[in-house]
Amino acid sequence: MSNRFQFKVKQQLRQLLLSIADKLESDPSTASPVTTEKPKKRRRFRRRKKREKGQNNNILTQRVISPLQKIVSVRRSRRFWLLLGVSLGLSSGTIALGYGIYQIETSITESVEDVLVYARPETLTIEGADGEILQQIGPVSHEKLKIWQIPDTVQQAFIASEDSRFENHRGVDIQGIIRAALSNFQAGEVVEGGSTITQQLARIVFLNQERSFTRKFKEMRLAQKIENNFNKQQILERYLNLVYLGSGAYGVADAAWVHFSKPIEDLTISEAATLAGIVPAPSLYSPLENKEAAKKQRDLVLERMAKEEFITESELNNAIASPVAVNPSQPKRFARKAPYFTDYIQQQLPNYVSPEVIQAGGITVETTLNSQWQEAAEEAIENAIRYGRWQGYKQASLTAIDPRNGQIKVMVGGNDYENNQYNRVTQAKRQPGSTFKAFVYATAIAAGFSPYRTFTDAPYIVDGYRPENYGDQYSGGQVSMRQAIASSLNVVAVQTLVQVGWNPIINIAQRMGIESELKPTYSLALGAWEVNLLELTNAYATLANEGIYQEAHGISRILDRHGKVLYQAQADTLQAIDANTTNIMTWMLRGVVTSGTGTPARLGRRPVAGKTGTSDQARDLWFVGYIPQLTAGVWLGNDNNKPTWGASTTAARVWGEFMEEATENMDIESFPDLPRLDGRKGSIKAEPLKPKKAYYQRVAPPEPEPEPQARRTTRRRYARRSSTTAQRSAPPRQRTVSRPPVRSQTAAAPKPDPKPVETVEASPAPEVSNIAPPAPPAARKTE
Repeated sequence: MSNRFQFKVKQQLRQLLLSIADKLESDPSTASPVTTEKPKKRRRFRRRKKREKGQNNNILTQRVISPLQKIVSVRRSRRFWLLLGVSLGLSSGTIALGYGIYQIETSITESVEDVLVYARPETLTIEGADGEILQQIGPVSHEKLKIWQIPDTVQQAFIASEDSRFENHRGVDIQGIIRAALSNFQAGEVVEGGSTITQQLARIVFLNQERSFTRKFKEMRLAQKIENNFNKQQILERYLNLVYLGSGAYGVADAAWVHFSKPIEDLTISEAATLAGIVPAPSLYSPLENKEAAKKQRDLVLERMAKEEFITESELNNAIASPVAVNPSQPKRFARKAPYFTDYIQQQLPNYVSPEVIQAGGITVETTLNSQWQEAAEEAIENAIRYGRWQGYKQASLTAIDPRNGQIKVMVGGNDYENNQYNRVTQAKRQPGSTFKAFVYATAIAAGFSPYRTFTDAPYIVDGYRPENYGDQYSGGQVSMRQAIASSLNVVAVQTLVQVGWNPIINIAQRMGIESELKPTYSLALGAWEVNLLELTNAYATLANEGIYQEAHGISRILDRHGKVLYQAQADTLQAIDANTTNIMTWMLRGVVTSGTGTPARLGRRPVAGKTGTSDQARDLWFVGYIPQLTAGVWLGNDNNKPTWGASTTAARVWGEFMEEATENMDIESFPDLPRLDGRKGSIKAEPLKPKKAYYQRVAPPEPEPEPQARRTTRRRYARRSSTTAQRSAPPRQRTVSRPPVRSQTAAAPKPDPKPVETVEASPAPEVSNIAPPAPPAARKTE
């Protein structure tokens, strides 16, 4: 492109030289005398090489040398040099100017179409599933208005102040530039700008505040291009939505709220003029920064509005007489909803788009959050914290997932985000307690175990490990797995793990959604290995979805400033466990809610399945439950892992309070039918353990309470009592009743075996011995 331009310049220079020579030659005063000498004859004989060389030089001679010779042949006069100098000077300046304009023109690579979709760098908007704005980051206009939503008074104030000939020019106003220059010269300072509203819009979208001829020319050319592509209404609308008006306000709607705490339609003439007066220097003319300067600028705008006949003389006087009254409010873009969730979204964002895309700004993230359910969850957590005053815990969290697609519908990571941004849904890893038993029994069912398979409810010791039921209470009889999970019997869960094997349990739990590390230990059955609330709830959602795992996610789509989809969530399902197993497990977990430890989570006629959980010394209180359409989990406890004196039934109650609100307008759906249990075969293979030593302790039957001694009511007794006064007044005879001593439910424990517990390879489980000598007590396992 530059070579073509240079060729044109050379061609124009050659034509200029020839024209000067012709003019000078035609002038008698400068013409050279005519000679009468005959030209010398040239030799006809020339060598071929000379002839070829002469031909090659013809082009140079004709284009450059001949014009110069023609000029040289003209008389050297002062007029010649004057004409030549002026011509060359003007031509060189024109050429240089043209070349500079050409360079600037070719440097404008921006597309004016970006005007309508422009967003400032590093801006980000996070929206809920219903389109409600949850958070905005960076210098973004929170409220964008259509031109018909902006009052005429506001439009007129900005036109009068910034560009009175807005309707008459095509992007650049030469008259306005001259008028501004004269006004500034007369005032001795800059009192009026020459940039049109269209030029200012071009500067906002494409340029910066650099003061240079190059930037100014680009601004003017971009303004002309904008005018060629958009109408005046579109230009004014974009300008009023983007212009910075001080104190963190971008756009007239945000400025009306920041400065006056009003919607834009309620602004007075004085307030509209005040906003328009901020534009030249927002830090200087903001009424929140300098009321005196703001009033002076406002009055100037009002006078211009009157000059343009936008307001009457009476309105002018009244507005000028009014004080600059402000009522500041924080910019709406600083307001946040669901802050724990939006933090989580920002952490996930780099997994889907590059840092360069985020840096460019204008990103809109459409999330899965249900705003109404979120409010209900936050209220439930506030109630939970109040309950904690009497139960010794200070923190709580709640999350909910749609089991059919993995969408996170609710996330409350705590109740005091301003002081503590620690997200207890995603960051806190705690022992899940008995909620992990769902994976133990699900693996057993998948291996072909019947839910009616029985185990002994008695103190059980395996390789030195002694689990305990809640309160160290045992029936001493046989209980089924369904009864055991409803009553949360720890010894039965450990016995089930021994017969199924920890490797299948770990595999099933991880396939269902547990991502944290799980180690093969007997305490695995009681939830000894830490998980977070999100992954635990996600794994329970797999049960609700008939064994199909959908990874929990909070982002639905990511859009750029043009509305182009950069990322869209796609269903990536995994059949983690067979549907028959999950349907049986759902039936078993329904028993937890109808008649077990989770009864506070009942929702009237709506079927609910779930499981409570409590870690050692009630440090963690859990309930995770589900209906066909929604799975939710609740955790209560302390960040410092301090013991509480609460119970997991409180977590179930909090879960129920949230679900009552969330399901208010939700249809009641039934769980799948219970499959046939007879003759059912497993979908996985058990890997029974081979403990070195496993036995039960004898459970002493409880002593019956002694019956109270019956009172004598015979006539003989009354006759004796009334026989004599002496007998009536004598002290009663003391009777000694001997009672058998109350026997302890557990025998005295012998000294512990000094040998360490060794990990045993998985193999078919041997038959567990019957009653064995008592074992040393282990750390108490609650629920």
